[in-house]
Amino acid sequence: MAKNTKQKRFQPKFHVKKGDNVMVIAGKDKGKTGEILQMFPSKNRAIVDNLNMVKKHQKPTQENPGGIIDMPSPIHLSNLMLLDPKTGEPTRVGRKLVDGKLVRYAKKSGELIN
Repeated sequence: MAKNTKQKRFQPKFHVKKGDNVMVIAGKDKGKTGEILQMFPSKNRAIVDNLNMVKKHQKPTQENPGGIIDMPSPIHLSNLMLLDPKTGEPTRVGRKLVDGKLVRYAKKSGELIN
């Protein structure tokens, strides 16, 4: 067995997941909000709808004429903060047992996050 193979021991738990509404707390888009479209757990990054936009040069194909397009690029999870479902303000996330199941809740309002 090669020594370079990296084994995953456990699935990391993140404070945000796909479909959550988040606010950017650092970087060029600080203060903007959006929905998480895609997660990259191995890199601790996520793509947020219409945030962290970059220009990409694309070659023409039969479906696409090509040119320079704007597309969202991944942003680090440490720069994202979940929006409280009750107040709409950024909040920290906690976990607690409810009916034998671990659920997330907003620390600011105590509201459960589904």
